[in-house]
Amino acid sequence: MLPIYLDYNATTPVDARVLERMLPYFSTHFGNASSKGHAYGWHADEAVTEAREALAALLGADPEGVVFTGGATEALNTAIKGVALAYTRKGLHLVTVATEHKAVLASCRALERDGFSVTVVPVDAAGRVSLEALDAAITEETSLVAVMTANNETGVCHPIPAISEIVHAKGALLLTDATQALGKVPVSVEGVDLLACSGHKVYGPKGVGALYIRPGHPRIRVLPLIDGGSQESKRRAGTLNVPGIVGLGAAAAVAQADLAADAARLETLRNRLEADITEALPQVRINGVTTNRLPQTSSLTFPGLPANTLTTRLRGLAASAGSACASGSGAPSHVLTAMGLSAADARSTLRFSLGRPTTEAEVEATIAQVVEAVTPLYEAVPV
Repeated sequence: MLPIYLDYNATTPVDARVLERMLPYFSTHFGNASSKGHAYGWHADEAVTEAREALAALLGADPEGVVFTGGATEALNTAIKGVALAYTRKGLHLVTVATEHKAVLASCRALERDGFSVTVVPVDAAGRVSLEALDAAITEETSLVAVMTANNETGVCHPIPAISEIVHAKGALLLTDATQALGKVPVSVEGVDLLACSGHKVYGPKGVGALYIRPGHPRIRVLPLIDGGSQESKRRAGTLNVPGIVGLGAAAAVAQADLAADAARLETLRNRLEADITEALPQVRINGVTTNRLPQTSSLTFPGLPANTLTTRLRGLAASAGSACASGSGAPSHVLTAMGLSAADARSTLRFSLGRPTTEAEVEATIAQVVEAVTPLYEAVPV
């Protein structure tokens, strides 16, 4: 019997409505969207256009600004490196936040090796970035500021509208990684210059994502990460993944219809999970609880109990010790240590992320399993 899945921030199953929309594009409608001379290509191109419009509608965006990519990591690399290299005359400085996804931090580090400078702004114990500190970090030579909409480990959300005002007042561009927020809370491109997202976090397929680049005048310059053909208005070369793009568009349409109901239901379940576990186990701490969070994400620290010990005892649950991208590294979570947790506490933290298929019965069973597994450990070695 499979364990109860509580790792939806790592990946989601493809929604049945999304899969149904995708399937014909693997067989009957297999054309290349760049084939402009016959009906197979026209049909594929129309499907891509529909998907672009659906994703744009979810973001409140102009479809012209949507560039399809192979995922959020590619979108973030393209945005960060593409903007930095296009705006060298403005300066060689970028600003980001200590709790950003590894795709952002690693892209910035790569640019540092090429002579750019990067300021990483710290966060407080709740995972919030100080707007004053962010403001102070931006200089006349700053081309880009990268701040995620919601954190993948804790669910902590940043105030993007307020950040946008600061960034634009200083004459820089704002990139937000909305990968974890999309489909869970309302996400808008208003005030944002660039935005990255991914299909497999929103009940779409893996291997597809998008980068929104604000259209208009003056045009935002982003040097392409991949050289080749003229696909995506010469912004991302390569044959379009039509089934994946169709899936992302369908997932966006489903999310737009279901977002409010999903969020309300999952927040109720998440709150019950946290309340019942912390009542039975008062040693357990909730990370980021004092600030705005995603409605279905819970980061719980079990002081004195390493995550590998917990996961061994919780065989009936599929939860996570942190970001899937950092799994197996052995290092404590950079997100949690940036929030002031000790390395030991960071290594004693589990992330429970609920999703559209999560039921009340599964949450009840999760609470029971956690309490049953952890209680004797704390009784044996009080913390």
